[in-house]
Amino acid sequence: MPSQKIVSALAEIESSASSQNKLQLYNDLLSETVSASPEPQLADDLIYYLDSVLSEDLSIVAARPILDSFIYTLRKLSSETQIKIAQHAVNLLQSRSASVEEQDAQIREILADAYEAEEEYIAAAKALQGIHIDSSQRLVSDSAKVKLWIRIVRLYLEEDDTTSAEAFLNKIKNLPSKIEDHELKLHFRLSQARIQDARRRFLDASQEYFAVSLAAGVDESDRLQALAAAIRCAVLAPAGPQRSRTLATLYKDDRATSVEEFAILEKMFLDRLLTPEEVAAFAQRLAPHQLAQTADGTTVLDKAVVEHNLVAASKLYENIKTDALGAILGLQASGDLTAGEKAEAYAARMVEQGRLSGSIDQIDGIIYFESSTTATRRHIRQWDAGVQGLSEGVERVATNIAEGHLNSTVQTAH
Repeated sequence: MPSQKIVSALAEIESSASSQNKLQLYNDLLSETVSASPEPQLADDLIYYLDSVLSEDLSIVAARPILDSFIYTLRKLSSETQIKIAQHAVNLLQSRSASVEEQDAQIREILADAYEAEEEYIAAAKALQGIHIDSSQRLVSDSAKVKLWIRIVRLYLEEDDTTSAEAFLNKIKNLPSKIEDHELKLHFRLSQARIQDARRRFLDASQEYFAVSLAAGVDESDRLQALAAAIRCAVLAPAGPQRSRTLATLYKDDRATSVEEFAILEKMFLDRLLTPEEVAAFAQRLAPHQLAQTADGTTVLDKAVVEHNLVAASKLYENIKTDALGAILGLQASGDLTAGEKAEAYAARMVEQGRLSGSIDQIDGIIYFESSTTATRRHIRQWDAGVQGLSEGVERVATNIAEGHLNSTVQTAH
């Protein structure tokens, strides 16, 4: 409830005949209310004040300068008071927003700041969404649009709402002009990386994080955080040639040894088998969405480790029994599937997708690998066998020639 003092003062102002006099009276009352009203009462008094300013008795032309003074005052209040007043102001301005779009935008920005200060990120994003940016009454540059959308994206990402965040990121992508501001471009790439990460497009996310880690104007600590995020995403990505190239790029970066993720990066790059202890230590540094279970009950990390160890095994063996492979991969029997059958399913899927070279003999339960190492060894053996065959052939010919020459010599002697 508003105080009786402001109710009486506003009644007196509204009965005043002179518009110019009203403007001065409203401004004087605003200053007096802010200085005299106690904090718990201030919000109710200013809401009542705003109702009077935006009433039909006062033209919108006369109301604009009063609104400007009101907005200036609103910026100085506590976030809790700002939220209560600005929410009411936004609702009041909806019917008149076409005439006061600039003031409406400023109030929404104050409301968003207040919500963000209270960690109500979704509410802050929605407050900003109501700002009119495509209007003949208010010209907004592409740069200002990008700045607004980037902020909305980041607010939604604070609550892991990647669907809403991606919708606004796509608005930026669809702009005819490119982002020129370096800082905005950096925020765009980081937001894109976070969305791809949350959507489990880990290879794309890794590349974006890595690009951020190399960008100019980023603090060294933030660079290393981005690099660590790039490594984590690369580790979680499906095994295959593309991930191998990403791992190689990250491993060759001189800064990689400075982050905790380097140990697992090195083992993956060198195609070494990962132990359960190493995987458990790495899992502690992952975000909740990176540890979420998939439809089959396993996590993204579980699948990534199994696929990596499968590739590592292909470097060590030319062929292996599926049961033995299941043991190496640490798979457990479940339902109707044995550990060997699970290993076979992983291998079959990777072979089918072109991420692993080999073949499977399902009758004998043997997987034959065609890795570059085993293929090289096979080519060497084939070459050795060919050279040996050629040598033996030359030796036979030489022997035949020698024997033929000896026989002709004996016949001549007779």
